[in-house]
Amino acid sequence: MIEVLGRRNSANVQKVMWALGELGIDYTRHDIGGSFGYPDDYPNPNAVVPTIRDGDVTVWESAACVRYLARTYGVGSMWPEDAATLASSDMWMEWHRSDISSAFFPLFQAKIRGLPIPTEKQEQMSADCGRIFGQLDAQLAGKTFICGDQITGADIVNGAIMYRYMNLDIERPDLPNLAAWYERLTSRPTYQKHVMLEFGTNVDEWNEHERANAGIQ
Repeated sequence: MIEVLGRRNSANVQKVMWALGELGIDYTRHDIGGSFGYPDDYPNPNAVVPTIRDGDVTVWESAACVRYLARTYGVGSMWPEDAATLASSDMWMEWHRSDISSAFFPLFQAKIRGLPIPTEKQEQMSADCGRIFGQLDAQLAGKTFICGDQITGADIVNGAIMYRYMNLDIERPDLPNLAAWYERLTSRPTYQKHVMLEFGTNVDEWNEHERANAGIQ
């Protein structure tokens, strides 16, 4: 059984939880990080979530956790067997880390968690998100998922923030391929369970939702 160390409302933890759900892997999750704090023996030198344990194996960093799960338990599905599709999945996972996450996460922190960023800067970050997501929209043309007909790690890491992006009070451009992909994700029970969690509109509501998710597997 996989042990997941991390609070349920963390977007990075949601990547892992959604991957576990898609792969049908048994797990137990512990409330760590955020308002829950970190135990003294937390096995991650950066003191961030998630961290997973699989027997004697400990993995931290959310994308590394998703890759580990896909490579270990999802060969032929979430972990493509052909080199070209696997490379495409890897590229779009790296794109998430280096491109969209640097634009979206500060914006989310400002809108929901009180990060003091001026309104005009937030508007610029919203525009940056729309521009960057335009690249993913082009990739999704004619495809069911980012790399083809199967969900891969690329869908997991990018899709895990889409519920927040689509429900945040910001301007969004018309990106039809991205919107259709998002609708396909929202129809999946595992996405509904692990990603589509209310996050509120301010820091007090955020904290209230975090407490409400304590203990839920």
